[in-house]
Amino acid sequence: MKEKIQMTTPLVEMDGDEMTRILWKMIKDELILPFIDLKTEYYDLGLPKRDETRDQITVEAAEATKKYGVAVKCATITPNHQRMDEYKLHEMWKSPNGTIRSILDGTVFRAPITIPSIKPAVKNWEKPITIARHAYGDVYKSVEIRVDEPGTAKLVFDGQSGKHEEVVIQEFKGEGVLQGMHNTDKSIRSFAHSCFKFAIDTKQDLWFSTKDTISKKYDAQFKIIFHEVYEAEYKEQFEKLGLEFFYTLIDDAVARVIRSKGGYIWACKNYDGDVMSDMVSTAFGSLAMMTSVLVSPDGKYEYEAAHGTVTRHYYKYLKGEETSTNPMATIFAWSGALRKRGEMDGIQDLINFGNKLEEACFDTLNEGIVTKDLVNLMEGVEAKAVNSADFLAAIRERLEKKMA
Repeated sequence: MKEKIQMTTPLVEMDGDEMTRILWKMIKDELILPFIDLKTEYYDLGLPKRDETRDQITVEAAEATKKYGVAVKCATITPNHQRMDEYKLHEMWKSPNGTIRSILDGTVFRAPITIPSIKPAVKNWEKPITIARHAYGDVYKSVEIRVDEPGTAKLVFDGQSGKHEEVVIQEFKGEGVLQGMHNTDKSIRSFAHSCFKFAIDTKQDLWFSTKDTISKKYDAQFKIIFHEVYEAEYKEQFEKLGLEFFYTLIDDAVARVIRSKGGYIWACKNYDGDVMSDMVSTAFGSLAMMTSVLVSPDGKYEYEAAHGTVTRHYYKYLKGEETSTNPMATIFAWSGALRKRGEMDGIQDLINFGNKLEEACFDTLNEGIVTKDLVNLMEGVEAKAVNSADFLAAIRERLEKKMA
């Protein structure tokens, strides 16, 4: 065996829950530790540990990401009532991803892992489409009123200076509903910086879409800020790299996306990004084949899988039954984080390893060695489903040849 690749700065490693936690250890043992002298600062974000530390560990993991610049995260549980009883929690802790996103002020970029034998449902898509989702405000931080009688609804703002503004929303003649939403220039600006940086980083065009023809102040503010940030800081770099920044209305963007060949970043407001990332990932084949990276405006990165903790498989695993869980997105979280660490620290061997690990995954899939979820999606390849352990062993075999 060759000497292991050395690291200079640690990765922030965030462990998770259920089946993905089991796979996490298998991936490290089989595909990372034999090749790399791994340095990580470890945080256990499994639900028991989050409960024990009153979720302080999630905050510490996010702060460590700010310090070291690159993190890799396993899928975690966001508890509901059922989970509270099952895990005997002190309280219903918030989504760790939400906590980390808000501490890093980051934007989530999600892109499918594509292979020739899995054809997208949209037949002209040739390259992955990356969705950039703004992860603050709008309907996710809205307040609502159920109106049960006639009356006047107003939007009111009282400024610190004594300024007072109000507009009538609706003169209700009967029952109805009301919703108030907000966003901040600071958050929109961070979103814009993250999108432009990621486009330059991955050398892809950036599309951005809102509905400013209807929402002449709210959505228009997103358009104005993106334009300002682009002109002031990124235009020159985009032009030098031959990249395009392109704004259009959300309905026009949807039509263009369906007709396109893919291969760009599509930046969306919070709700649009939530919906469109599921549409794009499913149309490309499988949610288990979707990468996710959180990028902060000052260039900190946190890599993870876009899917959950695969609870159904975990219960089977606990009974001692064999599972065929797809680890691709989690492997790509590791390869992405290691490659980024290599880029930041100037360690070419680490960059090469990240690339070779992904190539070994592609070779395995292209030879028809797959997990159960992919068998029926593949065309033109004799696909054979194997369990997770055998799948990882097949990848390792190909990785060893590449590293030799």
